Amino acid sequence: MSLLDPADRTARGIAIAEKLTGAPLPAPATPYEESWRDFIFAEVFNRPGLDLRARFLIAIAGSAMTYGAADQLEGFVLGALRSGTLSLAELREAALHFSVYAGWTKGAEVDKAITRVAEKLGLPPVRQPPIRAAAWDPAVRDRQGEQEFINVMTFPGGPPATPYLEAIRNFVFGEMWCRPGLDQRSRRWITLVGVCESCAEIPISSHIHSAMSSGNCTPDELQEFVLQYGVHAGWPRASQVQSVVIAMSKKIAAGLPYHG
Repeated sequence: MSLLDPADRTARGIAIAEKLTGAPLPAPATPYEESWRDFIFAEVFNRPGLDLRARFLIAIAGSAMTYGAADQLEGFVLGALRSGTLSLAELREAALHFSVYAGWTKGAEVDKAITRVAEKLGLPPVRQPPIRAAAWDPAVRDRQGEQEFINVMTFPGGPPATPYLEAIRNFVFGEMWCRPGLDQRSRRWITLVGVCESCAEIPISSHIHSAMSSGNCTPDELQEFVLQYGVHAGWPRASQVQSVVIAMSKKIAAGLPYHG
């Protein structure tokens, strides 16, 4: 059995950290800082099971959702832009999507971080399509939301009997999920961070099942998601998500719907 060289792991961690954050990694002064270099960057972010775009989205959402340090959040935004993995327009859409699942209060932190990084890089503002540009028929909006819910979740939603449920159908699915600025798979990673951080059983299980039943994510990718999510949320919360991923993967393998 060959031995693993700590110096090789450190060198790999430094290289990956600079690629991901767009800045040189300072020499660690504490075991905590060392673990970012030698475990999180060198090992977790280096794993082949998830593409870099997914890892950036999970890291940005995870950092903001768990009240991470502002420089860490900005580092991931900077790395996503400098590497060309995500565009400024896509990041603006990600901030909107994040706000739905984390709340607009936390969403403000992501949007402001994107603004600070864009100004640092001298990027001009991007034109984003308005939420809705023309007058609309409320009944049509409702039907569009109902259909988009099925497109995303792969099962029909219940009737919008409360203001909260009405907002889910009309805004979350009728307007936000179907915006053209970010693809469905990318929205899925942000959503998964949000629902997993909620610790609410039904949103976690339904969105993990729909991530697979929609074809957005494979079971193996969701196993990698659990590890990446655990970096930001901690192992105890990731443990709960791990159990749900295993259970929902068995349902998918058996051809069972979410409620089956």
